[in-house]
Amino acid sequence: MDKLYDNSETGCCPRFDPTPWDEKEIIFKNKLFLKDYVRSIFHIPLNFGAVMKRDMEKIKGADALAKKPFMLSDEKSVWGSDIYIEVSTQVPGAEMTTISGKFLTKVFEGEYKNMGKWVGEMREYVKAKGKAVKKMYFFYTTCPSCAKYYGKSYTVILAEI
Repeated sequence: MDKLYDNSETGCCPRFDPTPWDEKEIIFKNKLFLKDYVRSIFHIPLNFGAVMKRDMEKIKGADALAKKPFMLSDEKSVWGSDIYIEVSTQVPGAEMTTISGKFLTKVFEGEYKNMGKWVGEMREYVKAKGKAVKKMYFFYTTCPSCAKYYGKSYTVILAEI
């Protein structure tokens, strides 16, 4: 199998280390992303695989894969979400954007059905730090197949403050 990542046992998603992401404050300064849209029904993605395949082909074609890439999801509607794939350079034929801001992060482990609970916990975490949430992004660290292989499913919530 042609591996996307050097540190991936699956050829797909790398094994996730939660330590650098759990309860941290991070700053993005014009971090470059390829932006796309995934259709959903009540936050259950319908065309995620097709969107990822299309985007990864563009990213690989432009030799734009970041060293340790990650993807953010803006669950802006029950009918769809904007996704942001970190890249190292502009990708021709793709919508590009940058994200800047200060974020508090927290790692959650378990099934996606816990998302409502996790969002509440994240809001409380931010409040306990004396901050207010402007916006939340979700970093789903592995696809369902890789999560099954690794035996863990992590989600990082990034709260812009």
